[in-house]
This record gives sequence, C-alpha cells and structure tokens, in this order.
Amino acid sequence: MTAASPSRRRAAAKPVQPIEVLVIGAGVSGIGAAIRLRAEGIHDFVVLEKADAPGGSWRDNTYPGCACDVPSALYSYSFAQKPDWSRVFAGQAEILDYLHDTAARFDVQRHIRYNEAVQDSQWDDAAGHWVVETASTRWHARVVISCTGYLHEPVLPDLPGLSEFPGTVFHSSRWNHDHDLRGKRVAVIGTGASAIQFVPEIQPQVQQLHVYQRTPQWILPKPDASLPTLQQSLLSLPLAKEALRGMIYSGFEVFGIGFRRPALLKQVERLARTHIRLSVKDPVLRAKLTPDYTLGCKRVLLSNAYYPAVAQPNVELHATGVKAVRGNVVIAQDGSEREVDTIIFGTGCVVADQPISHHVRGRDGRTMADIWNGSPEAYRGSTITGFPNLFLVLGPNLAIGHNSAFIVIEAQLDYAMNALRAMRQHGFARLEVTADAQASYNTKVQRDLQGTVWNTGGCSSYYLDRNGRNSIGFPWSTLTMRRLLADFDLRHYHATRHAAVHSAPAAASLSPAQELPEHA
Repeated sequence: MTAASPSRRRAAAKPVQPIEVLVIGAGVSGIGAAIRLRAEGIHDFVVLEKADAPGGSWRDNTYPGCACDVPSALYSYSFAQKPDWSRVFAGQAEILDYLHDTAARFDVQRHIRYNEAVQDSQWDDAAGHWVVETASTRWHARVVISCTGYLHEPVLPDLPGLSEFPGTVFHSSRWNHDHDLRGKRVAVIGTGASAIQFVPEIQPQVQQLHVYQRTPQWILPKPDASLPTLQQSLLSLPLAKEALRGMIYSGFEVFGIGFRRPALLKQVERLARTHIRLSVKDPVLRAKLTPDYTLGCKRVLLSNAYYPAVAQPNVELHATGVKAVRGNVVIAQDGSEREVDTIIFGTGCVVADQPISHHVRGRDGRTMADIWNGSPEAYRGSTITGFPNLFLVLGPNLAIGHNSAFIVIEAQLDYAMNALRAMRQHGFARLEVTADAQASYNTKVQRDLQGTVWNTGGCSSYYLDRNGRNSIGFPWSTLTMRRLLADFDLRHYHATRHAAVHSAPAAASLSPAQELPEHA
C-alpha cells in the first residue's frame, strides 16, 4: 500500500474555523440565543444543528395530537409574542411555524449550520478556547452556549425478542407516518405525555389497542378551544396581549406553590379524581387509571380525550409493564400475552443524562458525564466549574413543572448575555465559576428540594436521576429564578484577562432592524 500524497492528506484534513461564540442546537433555546446575540451586537457566531431543520423537539415530535400543555399566550418569546394563535393550546405544527417565522424575522437563519452534530468538544486551556469537532469542521470557539435541551433522545426499552418482532416498531418522537394503522392490532407501551395525546387520535382507526401502563398519570381537564378571528384581533393589541400573558403567568405561579407545599395539591387532586369519575364509568378501569401518589410528583397532564378513548370497546388497558416480545406476541409483566401488528413506544426521552454531556470535555479532559456520574449539577443551572466559557440553557435543576419553558430559557439567556457583556467590558478572555460557589448553591438547591412534591410525592419520575437525586427540579418560584439569573455575579467566577484582549463596549447600539419589537 502506498502512502497518501501530501495534497490528498491536506484535502482530507478538516478546516479550522475560529469563531467568537458557538451555539449548539437550533431549537427554542438556540434560536433565542441567536436572536439575543445579534441584539448584543455579536455577529461572529454560528449555531450548530444536528438535523436538517430548526425547531428541536417541535420538529421531531410530529405524532398525531401533538400539542403544547401550556397556553399559547405564554408559549412564545416575550420579545416576539404571537397574537393570532388558533387555539388556547397550540398544536405542534403551529408552534413549529412560529419558531420558523421568528428565526426568519430576526434573520438568524444565516448563522445556522444544519447536519452538523457535535462529535466532540474540548477546552484548550493554553489557547483559551473551545475546540469543537463536527464531521466537516474543527471550530475554535471563545465561548460555547449549549442549547441542546433534554427532550430529543428517545428512551427505547431493551426488551428481549423486540428485534425479532415481525411487525412495525417506532417511538412516538419518531412517528412513522408511512405506516397505516387502520385495522391494525397496536400495542402502546408507556402512558406519558405523548401517549396521552396520541392514543385518542389513533384509537378510532385501529382494530384493537393494547395500552401498557406501568404507572397511571394524574390528568386534569384541558380548557382548550379554538380562538375566533375577533379574539385574535383583540389580542394583537399590546396591552391586551401583555395583560393576558401576565394573568396566565400569575395563575401558574400560584399553582406552582403546591409543588413546594404538596399538601395544597390535594385540592387539585380532587378535581383530577372528579375528572376520572365523570369520564370512566367502569369501576375496574377507573381503579387502574387512578394514581396512588401525590399529584405533581410526575408531570401533570391535561386531556379531555384520553379517558374516553381508553374506555372504548376496542381498547384494553394493561396496568403492567412489558417483559418481552415473542414473535408477534407482547408478553406483559403479569404474564398476559397479546398478539399485535404494531408496537409504539410512548416511553419518553432522556432527561437527566443529557446526550451532549458525553461530548463536552473540560480543563482536565473529563466529560461532563464523567464528572456528573449520573447526577448533573451546575451553578444556577448555567455554568460548571472546570468548564470555562461554557453556558448551559435548560441546565440541571431548572425544570419548573408548572409554567412555560420560555421563562426558563429567557432567564438563562439573560445570564449568558450579561456574562458576555462583562467579558467585553473588562477584557476577560476566560470565565469559570468557582467550585465553592457551585457547591454552596447546589447544597441550597438540594436542601430546599427535600420538601417538594417531586421528592416526597411517592412516585418514580424523571425528576429523580439514577442515583436517586433530584437533579431536574427547581425548588423555588420562577420569580426567584429570574432574580437569580437577572445579573451576572462576577464575584463567584475566576476571571482571566489575556494580553491580546482589550476592553470593548458593553454592547453595540441596536439599529432599528436589530431592536427587539414590542409585539409580533
């Protein structure tokens, strides 16, 4: 074998691309980060997206009935509110259109590189930048903002015999739209948020539906309705739109008090029990559907259609998990066997063990996953000691369970932008949170989580990681969260100047084209 020529070796080498800020992910967080960076006068940035289109979870989840369980008025960026939602609770397609439209309106599409999954990233301490590898490029980034979220990698149980199943198998987040369910015998494994939405949609089509439920869910009535044109016109008025958003936000914050004081949730639990009683007449089925843990311990779900659907004659609810698959037979944990043509997993996505954590290496060469060892931890959910110039969005212990994710995302983007402003103002080349600050903050977080419904409600949920630690929930109100993240607390960081770095203005003045508009 002859050695490759120098020219061929050079052609095979990845190009090196220096960049000031690199954003990972083009979902809600990544699009928001791109908009905020441009508003700060930072244009030397890219957004790396592993897929061929933006949208994140709202791009991936196209299953029938997919919709938001937060009212539409609150499910948007505060600086780009949409007044003309068609429903009180928007569907997946409309939310995805909103994200596409917002990205286009703020001209961030030009910064997105599609089909560019991060393969590895390493902090180079000597050079003072991140080295981020994709299949095509080696990026040298001064700052990295991770916007990968935690609802995009599906969980697929390792069931014996599943690989030999002769029918069709898919996960709800990878819905097979080419597979016709009409007249099929279908097994749905898992009854989380996605199954609650798609089961009523497919139930009328299938011959027989077997729903395997390890743990029942608390489901509240969903006050959903279409919004007529007149109401949409009224909501286009800035004062009306802000008033509605504020009212809904405040109502959810009041509801959120119950997550921190679980005894208060007993009143809401009565409403959920009434919902089951009115929707399901069969006492045996009703008993199977009634949880034995405190409402709020798992994610609280909303649906008017799920209970009526599972009560239909062509649906059999199995209050058990699945043990194995043999040929076209699903074998449940209780030993029952059912022949099916299709298996749909509604088993959720990876939450605590974020996939990106295996591809980000800090100062000492260890990945975030190595350091976390199953229990993610960060300072204010945003920065990690040992990982300079890295900012997380939707990081550890920031899930709120009672309000819009946009609130968390925007609060964290405020924090990251204020940090970048401090770097430019003071000529800092490197910022790293101190180990003491991170440890002290997380001690308080874990202390105040002890009395929350996630820790005391008597269920097993994604809030508790594989070590039994709550590394997901936020123990305080979103008002507290926004206060914690409103200003960048430089005193808790090691800040290093570089000889080649000079002070810069806090942020470039916004031109009319860059300024954030008051309404969509």
